[in-house]
Amino acid sequence: MAQDPMQHTGHETTQDVVVELQDAILTITLNRPAKKNALTDPMYGLLANAIERAESDPDVRVVLLRAEGDLFSAGNDIADFSRLAEQIAGASADQTAPEPSGAATTESTEPTEPGGPASAITGQMNVWRFLHALAACTTPIVAAVQGKAVGVGTTMLLHADYVVLAEGAQLITPFVDLALVPEAASTLLLPQRIGHVRAFAMFALAEPLAAEDAVATGLANRVVPAESLQDTARQVAEALAAKPAGSLTATKRLMRDAAALTRVMDREVAEFTDRLAGPEAREAFAAFAERRSPDFSPFS
Repeated sequence: MAQDPMQHTGHETTQDVVVELQDAILTITLNRPAKKNALTDPMYGLLANAIERAESDPDVRVVLLRAEGDLFSAGNDIADFSRLAEQIAGASADQTAPEPSGAATTESTEPTEPGGPASAITGQMNVWRFLHALAACTTPIVAAVQGKAVGVGTTMLLHADYVVLAEGAQLITPFVDLALVPEAASTLLLPQRIGHVRAFAMFALAEPLAAEDAVATGLANRVVPAESLQDTARQVAEALAAKPAGSLTATKRLMRDAAALTRVMDREVAEFTDRLAGPEAREAFAAFAERRSPDFSPFS
């Protein structure tokens, strides 16, 4: 059996994700600045591995989440979404193709998987493993955010315990603009934090939330000059690492209902899968690739 490449080492790196353990702090760095740290499925797999490691490795007391470049993350790589939508469309077409003439048919008594081929395909995506790992994580997570955090770049922060924003940072959740729905249990957590009307505006109208407003509404702890961001976040992580680990993780566990978060995530995934397989999403992705405004008027 192949070993997990993240086990038994202090420093791990790929082209797009860097994971390093030093002084009980597991630092996870998004390292795809040329693509605005847009997240691909392999990157989600590495992120999931890192969060799972934080839960199982007794040498890890705190997770520090950060990013290289001018912005934290542009969210999910749209090219990945487009490829996935094509896979789903192809699988659905195969499932509904007529039997060859004269072929014998039998009526199956086996239950079909909810969502059919779409669920089967999206269920294999590493993003869901990453988000479920976040929901279950009892290790404190500190996040350092500069520039824009878009889509999952924002929703993952709802699972961080201490968020430091650089001046000028913005949180943006344009899920409806992409004909999708929010994920990461954000349909529960964001309204809880900032209220229904503001959360709805962020989701439905992609209204950005400025750094100062994020602090005022409880989405972040503090705003610091950009040049102080990494040092400030590291200092917070060091302070947490010095606390009694058992008490710290127990406190976080008591503050969060991981089972409830997972249930919400599962509902979001089911709806997300349906939206991703639909014509609205295909139009949104095509418009993005063609650098034009989408036209959703043909769809009811």
